Amino acid sequence: MPHARSLGWLCAGALLMAIGPHVPEITLPGAWFAVAFLLHGWRGLPTRPGLPCLALALYAALAIANRGTIPAGGPLYFVIIAPLTALALFPFVLDRWIGRRIVGWASTLVFPMAFVAQELLRSRLPHGPGTWGSLAYTQYGNLALMQLAAVTGIWGITFTMTWGASVVTWAWERGFASITVRPLLATYVGLLGAITVVGGLRISLSPAPARTIRAAAVSFPGDLLTQMEMFRIADGRTPVEGAVAGKIARLHEWFFENTEREARAGAKLVAWPEMNFLVLADDEPAALERAQRLAAKEHIYLAMAIGAVHPGAPKPFQNKTVLVDPSGRIAYSYLKTWPVVGWEEGVMQPGDGHLPVVPTELGRLSTAICFDGDHPDFMRQVGRGGAGLSILPANDWAAVKRSHLEMAAFRAIENGVPLLRPTSFGISGAFDSLGRVLGSTDHFSGAPTMVVQIPVGTVLTLYPRIGDLFAWLCVAGCALAPVLARRRAGSGEAPVTATATPLSGVG
Repeated sequence: MPHARSLGWLCAGALLMAIGPHVPEITLPGAWFAVAFLLHGWRGLPTRPGLPCLALALYAALAIANRGTIPAGGPLYFVIIAPLTALALFPFVLDRWIGRRIVGWASTLVFPMAFVAQELLRSRLPHGPGTWGSLAYTQYGNLALMQLAAVTGIWGITFTMTWGASVVTWAWERGFASITVRPLLATYVGLLGAITVVGGLRISLSPAPARTIRAAAVSFPGDLLTQMEMFRIADGRTPVEGAVAGKIARLHEWFFENTEREARAGAKLVAWPEMNFLVLADDEPAALERAQRLAAKEHIYLAMAIGAVHPGAPKPFQNKTVLVDPSGRIAYSYLKTWPVVGWEEGVMQPGDGHLPVVPTELGRLSTAICFDGDHPDFMRQVGRGGAGLSILPANDWAAVKRSHLEMAAFRAIENGVPLLRPTSFGISGAFDSLGRVLGSTDHFSGAPTMVVQIPVGTVLTLYPRIGDLFAWLCVAGCALAPVLARRRAGSGEAPVTATATPLSGVG
């Protein structure tokens, strides 16, 4: 019967993990319960039958949760889920292998350190998903907790959540009413309360921005080209001739006419979504000259997200953002650094890995492109460069439109920099330096333009200076935990069991 209850908790946790991404109303609280239920269910099962059960639960949860998010279908999709499941198992396995050999409350630290470590290492894998799937992103909307990203990056949020699951499970095993568990529960509640209070104070005491500007995100006209047609043009499979050439010409007119309209309505900055301005490489100079004339005429900053096509080249696609200033001068031209695994990786010419941060009349402006923004350590260049506004053009699809927008809010908080995200086939949005939404427009609603008043200026944060130090300390903690466990065993102390272990009896 105890094993049946443990399996029930395992299934409950997997269910919450599976449906959370598809039911926004339960994502934020559900993630806390999902991890706690999974850990409690796993600890209540013997290792040999328990590990396959845990693996199956995690595999099913990840397969359902990521449906539509991972751009793959058929059998390949289910193959991709397998290594993700193996990574997800790591903190649970380490918790049992090491955590139960450590006496007292210190054992509760193994699971959160391992969870952060696996998220960090997954984000650094070659051809990997970046930080997609991080537990921290489930806390979008909890602004007070999100402020922790300004210090530790998203890793501190993940640690806070998973340590909570470990503490609750530790107390659960010993009886919540036991005097033994009260000091640790009080410590965790106090820490969580302090994080919440400090984060809330950071938000409430933040001064009003000294300056805001009117910015417009002009998106792609969805009835002109499908997303698949855009990809086929970008990689050279569809020649730009005949009817296709006519569509490209109308596309160009759309962007120039709508940019002019927004400029005359008062916009000081107009930005276009990722790769939306498709152009043959031979025609790009003429298009740039036209954009320079328009920017100078209307006295605006124009951030052109260009998909430049080089027919016949081994990698024919250049995914770039070009910023034209009000004098008609090109302030920067940036090539996307991080291609998405799959189609884009096979056709895109990557950039040099340096994000531009340039002084302008508006302040210091910077840019990155779409998947670049899913790599926090890479985006630290924005904060280190003292940017006052980051422009992040993107091109999404329906299944990820909400989650990918929300991820961008954490980049604004980490770097203390407002962020403008013009997006096609997704949600255009803008955030201030505290991650607060300034405006958004859903491309699928038929509204191609978003207009916002966005501040320009930097709020000093620690994360751009120390980077992923907190996460690497968790990695180091995982490496040192076996040594601590051996020392405990060698000292003759009893390993942690389901019976109470006094908090005062550990170092």
